[in-house]
Amino acid sequence: MIDEAFAPAAAAIAEGRIPGAALGVVHADGRRAMHHAGMAALLPEPELLTEDHWFDLASLTKVIATTTMILALAEAGRIDLDRPLIDAIPDLRQYDVANAAERRLTFRDCLAHRTFLPAVEPIYTYGGDPGRLRAFVLQREWRHGPPVYSDINFILLGIAIERITGEPLSAWPLGQGLSYGPPPGPAVATEACSWRGRVIKGEVHDENCFALGGATGHAGLFGTVEGVLGFAQGLLDGSGATPRMLEAIRTPVHDDRTCGWEKKFAGWHGGDACSAETIGHTGFTGTGLWVDFERGVAWTLLTNRVHPTRHRETGILDLRRATGDAVVASAWPSASERKTKKHQKRT
Repeated sequence: MIDEAFAPAAAAIAEGRIPGAALGVVHADGRRAMHHAGMAALLPEPELLTEDHWFDLASLTKVIATTTMILALAEAGRIDLDRPLIDAIPDLRQYDVANAAERRLTFRDCLAHRTFLPAVEPIYTYGGDPGRLRAFVLQREWRHGPPVYSDINFILLGIAIERITGEPLSAWPLGQGLSYGPPPGPAVATEACSWRGRVIKGEVHDENCFALGGATGHAGLFGTVEGVLGFAQGLLDGSGATPRMLEAIRTPVHDDRTCGWEKKFAGWHGGDACSAETIGHTGFTGTGLWVDFERGVAWTLLTNRVHPTRHRETGILDLRRATGDAVVASAWPSASERKTKKHQKRT
């Protein structure tokens, strides 16, 4: 099964569209399969990819770490998802307490990207001190626009977690094979960064995360394919989340977005074959994770598609979709499909 599911990635590697990839599949009963091929780095020295390599998970940080942390804090009664962020960050836009729209944003708004905040901002260009840049994020009057997928939402959530716990995000316990960088093992290279003047390897690729200290709500998490699968299995079998947490990540809040995750929609990165009860998320470096609750299967495709540069077409959307369809084709039938087959046998 895993060889067939890996075929699209193998073709992308052979064609030179991506340097390397690792695919992992896990079932609710614990069965796992993994496959990898290609290069962990092309520059400055060639390095073969192994299953022990740590990937920069990029925006998978949002769902594996930040969303889980926020929902756990809500479960413990330390926050109310429908209360404003100022419960945790009272100094947010503190010079315009009466009128600042940022002070009315709720935790759920930010989790579901149901805000007016911009998609991204080059925060790293405003200075080099992480503390000063965090203050800038909190006091800036952000330009308003329609709701979009926004890194700023999760930067704010990360600051909120730090305020509530009194500790950096890196202090939160994560599963084996997951860590805020630098990773404790061999790292996959990402981009030859023009700003930092070097190939990024073992440090976070995202410029804003790097400038803010390396561990933020939107980026900074590293993981092995085994580590990401362990997190996914915890969602499938319920060992890694409470029923209320699972309901939050599976229930749409805004358009196709739940608390933190995306639900399946036409043309999404998870492919067409998965059930309607599938959630997923991607990361800019070339990572992705999808969990099909109806079929009881999850898969992660980790690539270094930005190595050595983001400024080229790698076909990552088509690769992700083809991989998802191949995984589902090899997995158990969904509950509705099993019912249909039972009905057909009876008739």
